Formats: sequence, structure tokens, C-alpha cells
Amino acid sequence: MPGVQVIGTGLGYEDLTAKHLEIIQGSHVLVGGQEQLDWFAGHPGIKRRITSPLEDVVQDIRNWMLDRQVAVLASGDPLFYGIGRRLILELGAEHLELHPNISVMAGAFARIRMPWDQAAWVSLHGRNQGDLIAALDSGRPLFVFTDPRNSPARAARILEKHKDASWSMCVLERLGRPDERVRWFSPAEAAEEEFMEPNALILFPVSDRPDQPRVLTLGTPDHLYLHQRGMITKSEVRAVSLAKLGLEPSHVFWDLGSASGSMAIEAAMFTTGGRIVAVEKDPERISHIRENIRRFQVPGIEVLQMDLPGGIEDLPPPDRVFIGGGGEGLPEIIRHTVQALKPGGRIVLNLVVFETLHKAVEILNSLDFSTEVIQVQISRGRQMPGGVRLQAQNPVFVISALPLDGE
Repeated sequence: MPGVQVIGTGLGYEDLTAKHLEIIQGSHVLVGGQEQLDWFAGHPGIKRRITSPLEDVVQDIRNWMLDRQVAVLASGDPLFYGIGRRLILELGAEHLELHPNISVMAGAFARIRMPWDQAAWVSLHGRNQGDLIAALDSGRPLFVFTDPRNSPARAARILEKHKDASWSMCVLERLGRPDERVRWFSPAEAAEEEFMEPNALILFPVSDRPDQPRVLTLGTPDHLYLHQRGMITKSEVRAVSLAKLGLEPSHVFWDLGSASGSMAIEAAMFTTGGRIVAVEKDPERISHIRENIRRFQVPGIEVLQMDLPGGIEDLPPPDRVFIGGGGEGLPEIIRHTVQALKPGGRIVLNLVVFETLHKAVEILNSLDFSTEVIQVQISRGRQMPGGVRLQAQNPVFVISALPLDGE
């Protein structure tokens, strides 16, 4: 059938499926990079190498698609910083069929055996260095799409000029080819290096390199934990909340609404002879908790998937409880927790909404608990061209609750 079939070739010929190959063999025209066209040297159809200017390539495809089937072979995934976007805009989505494949970003993180759902990404194609600098502010692993002009060496020089030295560079050269190479550099080392084409780059905060051990401390940096974006008790708030809990070695500790598990994991530094239970209802966050336990090598934390307050009565009676959120079930969660709490026990909550704060304090007071409320407001330094500015984070209310007869 006349039209355009846009086929992602992944990291190489081996990533093409039987369906892809059937479409290619049935096409009258093949359009792609020289490497992709060489895979099908025996194909009887017209072959058009993608060259600059791209407008000429698009015009040729436009002419051929009227009475021929055109297969466009695009490296990686054509809809992720690939030619797919341009073809949709120029030719119209109704004239295209798109066949995705492994993106270079997915392949790169797979090579270094690291999940990439928390990573950021930026393309340097036709962009200025400000895009890279701004993307680094997230503090997360950053995948960088490079090209011959905007190489890893150029990115390294930008890091040296505009950022501190706390970034590590993983350069992946000729990914998926027989001469593939994966190497690690500091910005100073990469700035003078020559790299094989094509290549890709991943930037890590030095302490987050996947090939380096993770050291657990009080208030461990957020980016060292695997977590859904924003679903983590922030480092500074975590340190304050743990201080308010007053954990002792023999305590039984509940972390309710555990999210990333950061509170439970750092509590393990204090409850060395006790018991820790991390409770979370979301399956993805449960997997994050388990991965973080593995990362920091903290054995003995019990991870339970529960929709609170259901199941609280089956947990071991706690000495200390942390409640990390204020959903609709918070009033009942507080009531069930108070019933289960050991004499002299303590509850600490983190909340961000005034109405929820008022409701929580009201319930705790009605249950004969005294409450202390503090607000934690953190501002973090962000590098600007002329110096450092402070960027405010959302304030968090930390409630500490003690039974009146336990004071």
C-alpha cells in the first residue's frame, strides 16, 4: 500500500522484528542512514540516504509516497528525539505508520544496569548550553543526546565552566555495534577526550554513580533513593522527623505511607535491635522500597502492601509511628494507630495542607494526645551565571504527638 512506514531500528539490526523486516522487504523505497541502508544492500528498491538539508529528504519522500510504499529506517525510537516528529509535521500523521523500538536512552541505561524512570533528558541538537545547565538543576541522572558538534567533550567543558566538579560522566560509544565501548570520566578527563561516533552521554551526581557503593547517613540525599517524582520525605525534613521520633535500639517502628522507604531505611540506623515495618499501598512504590533496601543493604525491614487503615490491627504494636501523608483516610489511620500504640509511644506526621494539619491536631487532641507543630522550610542554592540564588521548597508541617499520660 502506498504510504510511509517509519521503522525504529533500535540499537542495531538485531533489534528489528519479523514484522519490521516484512515491511522493509515489501517497500519500494528505503530511506535511512548509510549504516541502515547497508543492512539491505540486496534490496531491489530505491535507496535514499538521509543527508542535509533534511527538507530535500522530506520532499523526496513526499513525491514517492504518492504511488510507492516508503520505509524510513530511523535509529533508536523515531518518536523519541527522532525523525518521526518531523515527518508527522511535514507529511501529516494520517500518511504515516510508526513502528517504535528501543530508544538510545533505554539502551544506554540498560547497559549500565540502572533503572531510568527517574532520569531527566536533554538534547543538545541545535540548542545552546543553557539547556544543559538548566537540566542539571534537577539533581537527577541526566541523559544527553549528543552529535558530532555537541559532543561529550563539549558537555564536559560546559560542566567545568558553569558547574562544580560533583558530576560524573558515562559515555557510551557506538552503542549496539561490535566495537561498543562504555567508559566513565570526570568532566576534566572528558573535556580533552575524543569519542567514537555515534555516542551518548549520561551525567550523574558523583555520589549517584551506579558503580559506586551507597553510604547511608542521616538525611541521605534524595537522589540516591529510587522514588516516584516527588514521592519522598525530603532529606532535611527526614532528618528533623527522625529526631522528633526519638528512636531507640529496641523499638518497633511503623512507617505508614512509606513511598520510597527512606524513613524506614534511615530508622534502621537507630533501631538496631528492634523491628521496622514499611507500609505502602502503591505497587510501584513497593518495588521502589525493596530496591532502596537492596541499594543500602539494610536487612530486616518488613515491606507490606496495604490500603490503610485496613490491616493495622495485624501489625506488631509500635513504640514509634511515622505517618507520611494526609489522604482522606488520615483520621481513621490516626485512630487505629493510637489504639495500637504501646504505652509511652510517639507519633510523628508530615503534612503540607493547612486543613489536614488542623484536622490531625484536632483528632489527636481528642484522643488525649499533646501535639507539637513545627514548620520546616528549606531553600536550596541554585547556580546562576552571576552566583548562587536560593530556591524555596514547599514548607512541611511536622507534628509530634505524645499521650498526655506518657509525658
